[in-house]
Amino acid sequence: MSNSEDYAGDIDVNEAWDRLWNDPDSVLIDVRTKPEWNYVGLPDLSTVNREVLCCEWQVFPAMDRNADFAAEIEQAGIAKDAPIFLLCRSGVRSKHAAILLTSQGYQRCYNVAGGFEGDKDESGHRGKTGGWKFAGLPWKQG
Repeated sequence: MSNSEDYAGDIDVNEAWDRLWNDPDSVLIDVRTKPEWNYVGLPDLSTVNREVLCCEWQVFPAMDRNADFAAEIEQAGIAKDAPIFLLCRSGVRSKHAAILLTSQGYQRCYNVAGGFEGDKDESGHRGKTGGWKFAGLPWKQG
């Protein structure tokens, strides 16, 4: 796990899953776009009796940053001291979201490194070298 003053740090997908499994106050926020949720899939938290909170960091198709992101998270009623795990495709957007939420007073915002699909492999494809799906963690088609 790497730490930063700007957010709680990076954790891998397996550690995120373990924490979600063991801490009923923990929250998973998927910051990808609606098409990604619908066509690539979503983490499935049904075994821990929770739902993934989906909130776009960038709005498809223009991919402009969602100016309402922090307000949407606040409206969801997440406690400021809850462990929050932020996930995107590979861990870039979710890191920015973790930094923003930390600046808004959320105390334990973690970036899920590797994201849902992981980094690109030598052929330029995702899903083969890391991430939620590659780790065999529960997921469902959106």
